[in-house]
Amino acid sequence: MILVVNAGSSSIKVALFSEALSREMAAEVAGIGGDAHLDVEGTDTPVVAADHGAALDHLLEALAARGVTPDWLRAAAHRIVHGGATLTAPARLSDAVLAQIEACNPLAPLHNPHNLAAIRALAARAPALPQFGSFDTAFHATCPDIATTYALPEAERAKGIRRYGFHGLSYAALVEWFGADLPKRLLALHLGGGASLCAIRDGRSVASSMGYSPLDGLVMGTRPGEIDGMAVLRMAADHGLDGAAHLLNHDSGLRALGGTADMAALLASDDPHARFAVDHYCYWAARQAGSAIVAMGGLDAIAFTGGIGENAAPVRDAIARRLSFLGEVPAHVVPCDEEGQIARDALRLLG
Repeated sequence: MILVVNAGSSSIKVALFSEALSREMAAEVAGIGGDAHLDVEGTDTPVVAADHGAALDHLLEALAARGVTPDWLRAAAHRIVHGGATLTAPARLSDAVLAQIEACNPLAPLHNPHNLAAIRALAARAPALPQFGSFDTAFHATCPDIATTYALPEAERAKGIRRYGFHGLSYAALVEWFGADLPKRLLALHLGGGASLCAIRDGRSVASSMGYSPLDGLVMGTRPGEIDGMAVLRMAADHGLDGAAHLLNHDSGLRALGGTADMAALLASDDPHARFAVDHYCYWAARQAGSAIVAMGGLDAIAFTGGIGENAAPVRDAIARRLSFLGEVPAHVVPCDEEGQIARDALRLLG
């Protein structure tokens, strides 16, 4: 069995996979450091979890109650948001790799430290268990320099300020889903609370809508997507750095335009603000798709994945209509399988 671990700022999610990549169980502790609760397959229980270590203890107990102990696991595999410019493939988590992940903390201060906390907590409780990491940025390591370089002074670029791209695990899983039928030039859209698109040519990323952070690119549930840097500086002047960061990450996007980040609620509403929010979301997805198609040199197929991409047919149809001038191309709906991809990565490294 492979235990897949996804640690956030206030939660840890785990999923148990067989070596045939069948998902056997899922559990989560949310509300770490506050009103924490343990959810095991839909059964919710209040717990005390002051930190990630305590949360992990509850999850290991839940696994043990179903007969799964660390000795019974073949490996643990972690989702790690940022691998920077050096961690461009899944890796076994040695001390040297952990140091590289920690060096990326300034690039993903809201994510990587919590990923590391879960890795170290599990190592303390199961030191013999092999641990692996899959990086959300790694799939985009194949993008050419011309697609990732910002036109900034060299001193700024040396700090790691460049385009990285995210949702890489989702796109890697999507490529696996197609297998031998993978189109040569595929426009892939991961549409959910976070949203991005990726130009995939011959199975490799050549352009991503996301940039230095997951804030850039498409309109999202609570993020604005592409925005002029001077507008960001104006908001920082008006609200302070922390206030502007909160506004851009939590109070923008669909929520700002339509009053909610819930696409299903917006689609069901007759309110003109809700209709505008959906139209805006689809317009910018299609408009940015044009740049991805240029990066690939054409288009052979479109694939939608993520919660909105899989479940909101009106959104898929609206985006496809705006791209219809390109001619008729197949459109696919692909189940998002980031956790399965992480388990697959670990199994491949185990050989």
